[in-house]
Amino acid sequence: MPLTILRCAMKRAKARWCQHRSLYNSSHGFNETEAKRALALHSGGSVNLHKGQNGIAELCLNNPSRKNAISGSMMLELEEQISDLEKWNDGKGLIVYGAEDTFCSGADLSATNALCKPKDGLMMCMFMQNTLTRLQRLPLISVSLVQGKAIGGGAEICTACDFRLMTEGSEIRFVHKHMGIVPGWGGASRLIQIIGPRQALKLLSSAQGIHPEHALSIGLADDILSSTADKAMEEAQTWISSYTKGPAETIRAIKKVVTSGREHALVDSLRKEKDIFGTVWGGPAHLQALSKVLKRN
Repeated sequence: MPLTILRCAMKRAKARWCQHRSLYNSSHGFNETEAKRALALHSGGSVNLHKGQNGIAELCLNNPSRKNAISGSMMLELEEQISDLEKWNDGKGLIVYGAEDTFCSGADLSATNALCKPKDGLMMCMFMQNTLTRLQRLPLISVSLVQGKAIGGGAEICTACDFRLMTEGSEIRFVHKHMGIVPGWGGASRLIQIIGPRQALKLLSSAQGIHPEHALSIGLADDILSSTADKAMEEAQTWISSYTKGPAETIRAIKKVVTSGREHALVDSLRKEKDIFGTVWGGPAHLQALSKVLKRN
C-alpha cells in the first residue's frame, strides 16, 4: 500500500511539473508528438549549446545561409537544448546569439510556406510558445546578444531573455504586420511586459526597425556594446558575469523568485495571443505577403 501511494504521488507531481513547464498540452488540442513530426520535415541549420565552466552557457542559432532563420528542425533542437539547460544544476547564466554576426531573421520561409494552413500555424505557435516560455523560466539569468538583425520570430526570441544587449548598427524589428499576422511565439505578450502597452503598440503597428539607441531609451535594450564583431561575445560574457557572481544555488534562486512574480497572468495573455494569431495565420493577407516574399527569394 505505501508503495502504491508513493507511485501515485510521484505521478501527480510529474503531471504538475509538466503542466507548469508547458503552456499547452492535449487538453488545449496540442499534440506534441505530431507537432515534432511535422516540424522535423523542414530541416536546415542547427542550434548549438556550449556550457562554460563559469556557469554561463552560450546558445547559438546557426543557419547563416538563411540569416539564421529558424527551420522546423531548429525549433526541435532549440527545445532539446532548453531541456538540457533545465537539467544543468551548475548553470547561472545564458547568452543567446546568432552565427556570423546576425541574430535571427525569424521563421524559415520554406517551413512557414508549407505550414500555412491555420491548424498548422497554431501547432507551430503552441510548440514555440511552450519552448520560449521554458527558456524564459530557466533558473538562469539570460541575455540576447543582438548583432545584425533580429527580425520577426528573431525579435520574439529576444523577448524571451531577461536582458538584451545590442551591438552598434544592429536592429530589432517586429515585421509581423507586413506578413499579415501578429506575433505568435509569445513576443507580443512579453514585449508589453518589457516596455509597456503604449510603446509595444507603436512597434507592432509601425513594424519599424528599432536601433540600439532607441531600444535603450524605451527599455527594450539594456546596453549597447562597443566591441567589434569578433569581441562582442567576450564583452557580453563580461556584462552578464556582473549578475552571475556568487554560488549557483543563490543566483538560480533569485531568478526563480523573479520568474514567480513575473508569471502572474502571463499564461492567460500568451494563450490569448495564440488565439489572435490563429485568426490571421493562413489568412488572405498572410498568404499574399508570403507569396511576395517567396518570389523575391
